[in-house]
Amino acid sequence: MNLRRYFITGLLIWIPIGITFWVMDFLVGTLDQSLQFLPMGWRTEAWVGMHIPGMGVLLTLAIVTLTGLVAANFIGQRLLAFWEGLLARIPVVRSIYYGVKQVTDSLLASNGQSFRKAVLLQFPQPGSWTIGFLTGKPGGEVARRLPGDSVGVFIPLTPNPTAGYFLLVPADQVIELEMSVEEALKYIISMGIVPPRETARADAGGAGQLPVLKA
Repeated sequence: MNLRRYFITGLLIWIPIGITFWVMDFLVGTLDQSLQFLPMGWRTEAWVGMHIPGMGVLLTLAIVTLTGLVAANFIGQRLLAFWEGLLARIPVVRSIYYGVKQVTDSLLASNGQSFRKAVLLQFPQPGSWTIGFLTGKPGGEVARRLPGDSVGVFIPLTPNPTAGYFLLVPADQVIELEMSVEEALKYIISMGIVPPRETARADAGGAGQLPVLKA
């Protein structure tokens, strides 16, 4: 029995380490592909006679940072506007580009509100609770046809949070949580094994009451 317990303890140590190194190796290997765009004389093989892993990561970070620096000034904004105008003339490319751009602007922009708040709601049936992330308020025709005030919620799947469900639910059926998005993701990915930290703030009045979801 002790041997089995030691084996499981070893697995609990090595599995997270192995997966972490595997993910890092995949990311570094993918980003290192950016070195293929450089002339052979500029690559590490020409400097030291061998490939140095991670140089592509530095190159990618430098390119992204330089792009942001250029786009932040007047000339860069004009170039970006010209580029987007050019893409807007290509039917299929236009749809893909602007769809992806809207999502990335919403998720990564400093003034964006998407995925900034973890919430608790009843899903997939009354009495069953899950954790989701606010994606914003509906707009356009969707907002006009929905009764009352509604919010968009993304419910990630376990243990793969990149897939999930998008729901439009009444705002009063959603409970905003004090936990951070990172803590909520850990809780979801671990299937509830890693609980979030307790918040020091005490709910006032009836704030701690759960809303009732009507079937």
